[in-house]
Amino acid sequence: MQSSTRILILGMDASGAIVQFDRNAAAVLGTGPEDLLGARLGELIAGAQEPLDEALRSERERTAMLTVETRQGGTYDAVVTVHPMSGSTPGLAALAVIRVPVPLGDRFLDPAVIRRALLEDSLPRLGATLDLELLARGLMSVLVPHFCNSGGLLLMESLVEADEPPPAAPGGTPPMRRMAIAFDDGDPMWDATFPTGEVVTYPAGTPYTRCLETGAPVLVNLGGEGAVRIADVWRRPPVADLLKGASMLILPIFTDGTLLGFFICTRNVGHRPFDAYDIEIGMEYASRAAIFIESARRYGRERATALTLQRAMLPTGLSAPSSVEVHHRYLPGSRMIEVGGDWYESIALPGGRVALVVGDVAGHGVRAAVTMGRLRTAIHTLAALDLPPAEALERLDSLMRTLGEREPHFATCAYVLYDAVTGRCEVASAGHLPPLLAPPGDDAAFLDVPPAPPLGIGEGPVVTREFTVEDGTLLFLYTDGLVENRARDIDDGLARLRRTFARGAASRPLEELCQATLDGVFDDQHRDDIAMLVARLRRIPQDHHVAWDLPADPAAVRRARGLVRSQLAGWGLEELSPSTELLASELVTNAIRHAGGRVTLRLVREGGLVCEVFDSSDGRPRVRHKENGEMEEAGRGLHVVGRLSQRWGVRRTAHGKAVWAEQELP
Repeated sequence: MQSSTRILILGMDASGAIVQFDRNAAAVLGTGPEDLLGARLGELIAGAQEPLDEALRSERERTAMLTVETRQGGTYDAVVTVHPMSGSTPGLAALAVIRVPVPLGDRFLDPAVIRRALLEDSLPRLGATLDLELLARGLMSVLVPHFCNSGGLLLMESLVEADEPPPAAPGGTPPMRRMAIAFDDGDPMWDATFPTGEVVTYPAGTPYTRCLETGAPVLVNLGGEGAVRIADVWRRPPVADLLKGASMLILPIFTDGTLLGFFICTRNVGHRPFDAYDIEIGMEYASRAAIFIESARRYGRERATALTLQRAMLPTGLSAPSSVEVHHRYLPGSRMIEVGGDWYESIALPGGRVALVVGDVAGHGVRAAVTMGRLRTAIHTLAALDLPPAEALERLDSLMRTLGEREPHFATCAYVLYDAVTGRCEVASAGHLPPLLAPPGDDAAFLDVPPAPPLGIGEGPVVTREFTVEDGTLLFLYTDGLVENRARDIDDGLARLRRTFARGAASRPLEELCQATLDGVFDDQHRDDIAMLVARLRRIPQDHHVAWDLPADPAAVRRARGLVRSQLAGWGLEELSPSTELLASELVTNAIRHAGGRVTLRLVREGGLVCEVFDSSDGRPRVRHKENGEMEEAGRGLHVVGRLSQRWGVRRTAHGKAVWAEQELP
């Protein structure tokens, strides 16, 4: 921030002779009026004749940086602006406006200069600053050097910190945080003695507590032992030297009757002490600054609350089968729209499967973030229920319509279910941009997924597309903020994405691909938030799973136990053999008894040991109870399954259902 300036005004005729001048010009450039009248501008200020001649010739103002010599023999760099005055007062051809810095010893003498510097020149520019720390530094850079030699801004900790502040010391003030300090002597001891960000509690009986208790400005002369006493109370010896002989003014900061904090202003012994006029102009500055501080404080708290809410709702870790590599990126929007409703998920499911999800709630702000959190919770529940992608999105659509009864809202979502045992993918989309598939050694292509309306619209069914992918294939899910903005058409963004995942991309590290997709979006000042998920899909090793077809014959149960026992011995999992044999026996028996037809028994060693039985019936097995609360005989098998397994469930397949039970590996 530039220091205070003094403005000198000189009027000249066409030859450059002085015909008019103001009081400041007489005080700086001459010993009296007779020294200036008739003198030439070029004689008073070396080099000024040239901009004068150019201004008169072109009839346009001219500005130059020149050196001005004062009557005391000092020299200053000055900004000289010459304005032609054609058609004005007779004999007046030009006006020279000269801005010279005020000498340090004189800068607090002219009340008009102080008022203009504090309230007119600098303060209005700070009103657009919503960052509280940046605003605090800006406010102090106005006070120093225009109003005082050193100072600080302190605010109530309870107003700055979102969490509960520490309690006040007995007999002292509430905790206060030092937001910024400023000083003009370059002494590093100021920063060491009054560190920015420090939370302090002022001792009783000090000028600071008097200001907080009365809510009125406090003026103190620290001559004599005043600075020593404050240093002793604070137990900070450097304070005695820094404030020795200073004049200190403490200005309370109020908004809507609430005390926010105060400014501490000090002038050293080489300058005029504070007086009643300084208190008046200082309080006017504090009252205007209070409006800016309160706006920044509220914005900062609301922004912190929204960001904390959103970050708490985004996943902190992604799960997937060991053969599937997953990377993600979340990039908040520009500073105007930092909080949004984009999200991503990678949820490992029993049997070597994984659900990959990316969604985008329309709009921004806390409302979109809250809706996003609800959808994330719902998608976890639906994935745990083993619902196919299309049915899961239909359930989400129903949820969005229910939420929309109070407040209309909609979202888009892409849901991919990958089976790392078979290499099969199921994809469903509700109004979302198509996923990108990049096979190894081939060009990337957007999946042609049957279209469906966004969630919350509730018109039209959601359809699943199924296909088998080659090992090493990349699957990329993303939100529209990655490919679309105000300055770029979405087709251009999609084309850029295809080029990023061109032939050979499947062999690149996922971290590198994530970075490449974000190239060029960081400099967009109006971008939407971005969520993306990239997965390298591979089947789990062949020797980690095995399946057997069994006839619909009770004798097949005994064979199932033998097959399980033999396979677990080959895997070195003999200690799981008794429980797994019993699980297989119960599941196969249940399938033969209630489904009929051939059944398939499968063991998958991935994360845990999963025992699955596939049959051709779509009826879900349930544990049934009699009216007296006792379990029916037909449901005891499932009760055994529940007790032996870590978790169990049922999922529908293209030809019936699969009942599975998972145990933890030793």
